[in-house]
Amino acid sequence: QVQLVESGGGLVQAGDSLRLSCAASGRTFSSRTMGWFRQAPGKEREFVATISWATGRTVYADSVKGRFTISRDNDKNTVYLQMISLKPEDTAIYYCAAGPGSRATAILDYNYWGQGTQVTVSS
Repeated sequence: QVQLVESGGGLVQAGDSLRLSCAASGRTFSSRTMGWFRQAPGKEREFVATISWATGRTVYADSVKGRFTISRDNDKNTVYLQMISLKPEDTAIYYCAAGPGSRATAILDYNYWGQGTQVTVSS
């Protein structure tokens, strides 16, 4: 089992920045990749970014490229999502996920999920 705990969400204004953290514990060696997803009210959960624990290779959704940066600290078993130039349409619950694959962008690629952290961007 892998446990994931997100933190760092909050209420910000458009144009502000925010950094989310995801602390992983348990059998983390079973997960090769970490991802961030988000779900806005009334919408399906969507892919945001993913990173490989071993290589640090990243993949981003087109909607966040150039504004969001995913990174990891292997010593702390923690993944981060740095978000800048936030927009009201970034408002969502952000979920951290862990999976065995690589460069995974689909929900089914992940088998462990955190409880989510709310990000609200006001205009």
